[in-house]
Amino acid sequence: QVLVVESGGGSVQAGGSLTLSCEVSGAPGGRACIAWFRQVPGKEREGVAAIDSDDATTYARSAKGRFTISRDNAKNTVYLRMNNLKPEDTAMYYCAADTVARRPFTYMTRPVPTPLLDNFYWGQGTQVTVSS
Repeated sequence: QVLVVESGGGSVQAGGSLTLSCEVSGAPGGRACIAWFRQVPGKEREGVAAIDSDDATTYARSAKGRFTISRDNAKNTVYLRMNNLKPEDTAMYYCAADTVARRPFTYMTRPVPTPLLDNFYWGQGTQVTVSS
């Protein structure tokens, strides 16, 4: 069974930084495409960044130049380093694992339709709050 656990959220002032961690266990062969999404109440879940098993990465436009996604295979962990945070980055951040394909890459430019959320394994979420 695939298990996804996020950590590292918190409250910061605008311009500050945070690093989120996502530990993924149980992926077949240890290979999975891992992505970060975020969601605010009343809106669809939107992509932030994704990394595949070969360390190729992609970012949403809102994250480019400020966020960096990376992975440590020895620790089964993916990180999201977020710099120069803005109040509009405030959201619940979710980590998702796709053990079948690189489908999260598709959702960096458009929200994930609710019926397709079940395609991925999700963590419980970690709150990020950025104050002005």
